Amino acid sequence: MEESTLFGLPYLSAVIVAAGGSARMGGEDKQFLPILGIPVLARSLMAFQACPVVKAVVVAARSGCEEKVRALAGEYGVDKLTAVVCGGETRADSVMDAIAALPEETEFVAIHDGARPLIRPEDIARCADDAFSCGGAVLGVPVSDTIKYVKKNGTVEYTPAREKLVAVQTPQIFDLRVYLSERRAAGDEASAWTDDSRVFENSGRRVTVTPGSRDNIKITVPEDAAVAEALLRLREGRL
Repeated sequence: MEESTLFGLPYLSAVIVAAGGSARMGGEDKQFLPILGIPVLARSLMAFQACPVVKAVVVAARSGCEEKVRALAGEYGVDKLTAVVCGGETRADSVMDAIAALPEETEFVAIHDGARPLIRPEDIARCADDAFSCGGAVLGVPVSDTIKYVKKNGTVEYTPAREKLVAVQTPQIFDLRVYLSERRAAGDEASAWTDDSRVFENSGRRVTVTPGSRDNIKITVPEDAAVAEALLRLREGRL
């Protein structure tokens, strides 16, 4: 999106959630794990820095990592970073803590997993366009595997139609005023939700799925880092 096309668009700020415990990474904080030499979180920050429609960024970090995040942003030229906050007990709590630190001008918020370092600036911009049109949008890709609903005893309950299924990614972008109103209406139950669009869905509001990129993977287990590096090499024509 060219800078000249941005006049009149809503003020979009980003919340990057990087406060998780990295329990499946063997104790290593995945946010600072290098992917082809650049830390995971730095790559996420750089993507939002490069997206013209994003005006400000707030990071929800693990306790004790706030200064490390600020230093990382400085090292990689991320001057859109306006605040780093300590994350809450749950992901949803971390999101709300970060939202509280957004610039007052913020009209829309993009919520992104810091552990998705391969997010493309152009995908952020397309998701924002959809959100500006309808109030809420999420990146997603069609599911390629067959999915089974399974009972507690381990047996298959039923098989949903694959053509109706989408694997949802981040960022997820919402009208901030509406998001906060619906989040308050959901009450304490919302603190346990791990998907931000559920705040809109819970009240019956429309959420658009913006086609994403399959390489926008989330770093969850150690082997994901190797996959991310291979995908980056492929993207850059180095394979």
